[in-house]
Formats: sequence, structure tokens, C-alpha cells
Amino acid sequence: MSVREKFDYELHSAQEQLITLSTMAIDALDKSMKALVAHDIDQALQVIDNDAHINRLEEDLNDQVILLIAKQSPVATDLRRLIVTIKVASDMERVGDYAVNIAKETIRIGQQDLLEPINKIQHMHELATSMLRQGIDALIEEDVEKAKEIADLDDEVDDLYGEVIRLLFQHSAKAPEQLSQVTQLAFISRYMERSADYATNIAEQLFYLVRGRHYDLNK
Repeated sequence: MSVREKFDYELHSAQEQLITLSTMAIDALDKSMKALVAHDIDQALQVIDNDAHINRLEEDLNDQVILLIAKQSPVATDLRRLIVTIKVASDMERVGDYAVNIAKETIRIGQQDLLEPINKIQHMHELATSMLRQGIDALIEEDVEKAKEIADLDDEVDDLYGEVIRLLFQHSAKAPEQLSQVTQLAFISRYMERSADYATNIAEQLFYLVRGRHYDLNK
């Protein structure tokens, strides 16, 4: 195996590990929302327990990429591809953390009937997970057009987040005894909004990879 073939093999291995990490993080976000809606404490606890695996994957991937950079001294697109891999892995690890945070809020809410804005929060979740999956697909395929669509979806998530917070504040004024759940749902909606932001970050990293320039898609 030539030096280039060995590099390509190790780079492909790192990308496969990134896909595994990303899939686990998005699945965790999905399971945390399902646990919330179903009042499923056991599933929420499972999300929390599984986070250690996501963290280990991210650490292993970082080590693998750093070693590859040190051994091969890549330049230009190869170096950008490795840097992007590390950054996206960090973003996806944070998505896994948000899933854990949602699971913890689910445990705090327990068996309480969920307040009406839950429907909008579920819609935020659907958009955020779709954006994250599309972001990873676009990155692997290096599809800039697919990445552009993510920024438009992020605007929709931001609008929903504003609506949810407004409705929660209105509810807290009418039913102050439910302030605890209002606060918990506000946190959950924030975690969903931030997860969508990370999908936009992935799209921006793709632009950097392909064009060698940084773009702000949130403008």
C-alpha cells in the first residue's frame, strides 16, 4: 500500500467513525424527545447512560485525526478535511449532550401533563434532527447545494423557538403554579434551537472544506 493509499484509507476510517458518532448523537436526540412525550423515564435514563459512548467516540476520533495530521503532514484540501472532521465531531458530541439535558428535564417533569407548546417543540425537534441528518449527508457527499437548504430551515426553527418562549411566558402568567414545567420546557426548546444551530455549523464547515473560505449562513 502506497503512502497516499494508506492516508486515504485512514481518512475514510475517520469519516466512517464520524458518521457513527453523528448517528448516535442524532438518535439520542430523537430518543430524548420520544421519552419526554411518552413520559418514559427508563428511556430518558438510557439516553443519559449511552452518552459516555458518544464521548468516547469523539475522543477516539480526535486522537485518530491528530495522529494522522502528525504522521502525514497533509496540506490544502486534505488538511481542511481533517480539521472539519474534528470540528463536526465536537458539534455532534454537543448534540449528544443536549439529548442528555433533555432526558434530565424529562425526569424532572415526570408524569405531569405536558403544556400546550409541546407540539411546537416537537416540530422544532423534527426540523433539527432532519437538518442534522441532512448536514452530515451533505458533508459526506460534499454537496454544497444540500448544505444551503439547512440555513433556511434554521430560520424556521428560530421562529418556532420565539413562539414557544412567548407561549410559555403567557402560560406562566396565567398559571404560576406550573412555572417549574414552563422553565423545563423553555430549556428543552433552547436545546433544540441550539441543535439546529449545530446543523448550520456543519453546513458552514462544508463550505470551508469545498471553497477554502469561511461563510456565515446565519446572516
